Amino acid sequence: MAQAERKLKELKTSQLKHDIGARRDLVVTLNTRSQPRLISYGDDFMVAKLPPGTRVVYPPPPLEPLPDPDVAIRYALLHPENADPLFAQLNPNMRVTIAIDDISLPLPPMQRPDLRERMLNIVLRMLADYGVDDVHLVIATSLHRRMTEDEIRRMVGERVFKAYWPDRLYNFDAENRAEVVMLGKTDHGEEVWLSKRAAESDLLIYLNINLVPMDGGHKSVAVGLAPYQSLRHHHNPATLRDSHSYMDPTRSGLHRSADRMGKVVNRNLNVFTIETAINNRMYGGLLDFLHKNEDRFTDWDRARLSGFKWTLGNLSDGLRREMLRRYAAPYGMTGVWAGETEAVHGKALARVFQQYAVPVKGQSDILIVGVPYICPYNVNSIMNPVLVQCTGLGYLFNMYRNKPLVRAGGTLIICHPLRDEFHPEHHPSYVEFFHRCLAETNESTELEKRFEAEFARNPTYLHMYRYGNAYHGVHPFYMWYWGEPGRQHLGRIIAAGCEEPEVAARMGWEAADTLDQAIAMATSELGRSASITYLHLPPLVIADVE
Repeated sequence: MAQAERKLKELKTSQLKHDIGARRDLVVTLNTRSQPRLISYGDDFMVAKLPPGTRVVYPPPPLEPLPDPDVAIRYALLHPENADPLFAQLNPNMRVTIAIDDISLPLPPMQRPDLRERMLNIVLRMLADYGVDDVHLVIATSLHRRMTEDEIRRMVGERVFKAYWPDRLYNFDAENRAEVVMLGKTDHGEEVWLSKRAAESDLLIYLNINLVPMDGGHKSVAVGLAPYQSLRHHHNPATLRDSHSYMDPTRSGLHRSADRMGKVVNRNLNVFTIETAINNRMYGGLLDFLHKNEDRFTDWDRARLSGFKWTLGNLSDGLRREMLRRYAAPYGMTGVWAGETEAVHGKALARVFQQYAVPVKGQSDILIVGVPYICPYNVNSIMNPVLVQCTGLGYLFNMYRNKPLVRAGGTLIICHPLRDEFHPEHHPSYVEFFHRCLAETNESTELEKRFEAEFARNPTYLHMYRYGNAYHGVHPFYMWYWGEPGRQHLGRIIAAGCEEPEVAARMGWEAADTLDQAIAMATSELGRSASITYLHLPPLVIADVE
C-alpha cells in the first residue's frame, strides 16, 4: 500500500486521542470559585457567573485533520463503498449532474479553499480525462434562497466558476415546473419529485459536507433537489413531532421519510455519493480561546476576550454583523468516503459522532443555551425571531442522543436579544408569518391547516424565491415546525436578555431582562434543589445522555 494510502486507513476508536468514553472531563460542575462562563448572545457574548452546582457540557477538542485532503478525496473515488470506482463508471457519451450542498453548511463558512472546491476540482478533472463533457453543477438549495454569484464563486473557486457559470452551474429552482419530475411514491404514499436534469442523467454525483449528524445520507438528494410536493411529506408538524432527536437519524421522523424517498431515487438513478466530515475547529488564531474551559484561561486568553468584547461593544450593529460575516473558520477535514449512499453515510456518521459526542449522566430541570449570530438559514443575513426559535428549540435543544438534557416539563433558557428584525430580501415571508400568523396562533397544526398552502403558492413569494434571493414562501413554517418536539417536551421557555418582550410573548415564551432573572424565574418553584445544565456551544457538542 502506498504511503499516502496507509495514512488514510480507518482508525479504531481505541487508537484515537479523543475516545468518546474518555471525555467525562468535558462535563464540569461549577463551584463558588469557578470563573464566569461565556455564553453566545446573538452577535455578542454574555459573561455570566452561573450558580454553584451548575453542570457545564463542553465540546470535545478538534480531531486531527487528514494531512492531505486532495489525496484523501482521490483515494475515496478510487476505493468507494459498495460501488465501482468513479473512473470505471465514466464514458464520453454520458450525461453527468453534480449536486452540491449550499451555503447553509458549514457554519461559519470555512476558510478557502472550501471542501466543495477541492472535490469539484478533482471530480471534474476525472470527468474530463474520460471525455465526459455533458456536465451540469446544480446547487441543491431545495426551498432555500438562491446563492449569489459572489457566494457561489467563493464556494466553488474561480476556475470552476469561470468554466461553468451560469449555464452549467446554477441554483436548483424548485418552482420551475418544467424542470422537476415525479419518480414515484414510497410505500407510505409519499410523492418523490426531483430535479429533471438529475433524473435524466446517467450519473448523479452528490458532494456533501457533514457538520452535524442530520446532514448527508438520503436526505441530500431527496431533499436538496426536491420541490414542495416532496418536502411537505416530512417537513410537517406530525412527522417532526415524531422525531425523538434530529441528531440521531434512526429516531427522526424526517430522516425516516427522507430515507424512504432516497431509496426510490436510488432505484431510478445511478447515484454516487461523496461525503466529507470536518472537525469542530470553529475558532482559530486570536479567537482560539473560545474553545477553552474558562477556568483554564491564561492571562493572554483573558486579555484577548476583553479586547474581543470591547470591539464588539463599540461597533454599530451593521459593522458588527459585517465583521462576523467576514469571519471564516479553520475547519479541517477528518474523513471522506464515496460510493453507495447508505454505506458512505454510515462511515461519515461514525466520524461525526467521534468528533461531537460527550457522555452525560442524567437530565436536568433547567437547560441553558446561547443562540449565536448564525444558523443555516441566515448566512450573510439577519437572525430573525423565527430563526432564533428554530436554532434554540429545533437545533440546540436537540443536541443529544438517547434523551434530552432537560427533563420532560423542564425549562429551557435561551440567551438572545430577540429583536423584531428581518432581512427584507432573504426572509420576506417570515415578516408576514411572524406579524400575521403568529399573532393568531403559534400552534403548529393550526398554522399548517390555516396558512401553509397560502404561503406555499403566494405568487409574490414565489417570484422572489425564483428570481431574487428569498427563501421559499413556506420556509418560515418549516422553521417553526422544527421546534415542535421541544415545545412538546418542555414546560417553560424563557428568553434571557430579551430586549423586546413582545417578541417573546408572540412566540409563547417568557422574557427576562438578564440571565440571573431568567434563572430566578426558572427556579421559583423548585428553589435550590433545581438542577441546571449549560450546554457550552459553539463549537458544537452532542450530549450522549445516560
